[in-house]
Amino acid sequence: MSFANKVVLITGSSSGIGAAAAISFAKEGANVVIVGRKEHKLQKVKEECAKSGNGVLVVKADVSNEEDAKKIIKETIDKFNKLDVLVNNAGIAGMSSILSDNVLSVYDTIMNTNLRAVVHITNLAAPYLIKTKGNIINISSVAAKTTIIISPALSYAVSKAALDHFTRLVAAELASHGVRVNSISPGPVRTDFPDNAVGSIVASMEDLKKIVPLGRISEPEEIADLILFLASDKAKAITGSDYVSDNGLLLK
Repeated sequence: MSFANKVVLITGSSSGIGAAAAISFAKEGANVVIVGRKEHKLQKVKEECAKSGNGVLVVKADVSNEEDAKKIIKETIDKFNKLDVLVNNAGIAGMSSILSDNVLSVYDTIMNTNLRAVVHITNLAAPYLIKTKGNIINISSVAAKTTIIISPALSYAVSKAALDHFTRLVAAELASHGVRVNSISPGPVRTDFPDNAVGSIVASMEDLKKIVPLGRISEPEEIADLILFLASDKAKAITGSDYVSDNGLLLK
């Protein structure tokens, strides 16, 4: 798969799935735009991407901040003059049930990042993607599709379920413009994602490993491989689809 001369924007790419995807795209010849809130982590990812000799733009930003979202797209176009692939990866989790006193505050925080920011950035990026007949990949979760070990993460699961339908709706709207829109729903992946959660995460990776049918936790690079496939011409007939990579968790 070659992404030579393509411009790929990945939110939440200072670590985990986003970082793995940025490095993989760079290795395949893409110019990458990496976005996150932690500058020291972004610099480490930039160094890895730069080893491939392609353009790398670092944008320190909070996707849930409207002005920051505008900055992300503006700096991308100012630097590269186009956009071919948008990966909406930034997301946060948090613990709250419908009986929790903090359910609304957690809900608002999570929805602002996991859904509202995606809607905003997609809206800003769409005109440029139409020009290049590019594509969008939204990173969802199996949490959108099951209640197993998910109920304390009510707001997170709801945000990802909404993201799945947003993906289908935007895929239908942009298809006539030649823009494909798909989503990926990982199960447990070994990242620092729990460290960024609103409140504490109940289940550890080892706890999750015990209940996953394949008895393993995915590495970020596995999801990155799937992102690159969906962004490539090998997936030119695929739009409005959701790809699950969960080591069998939904079989439970």
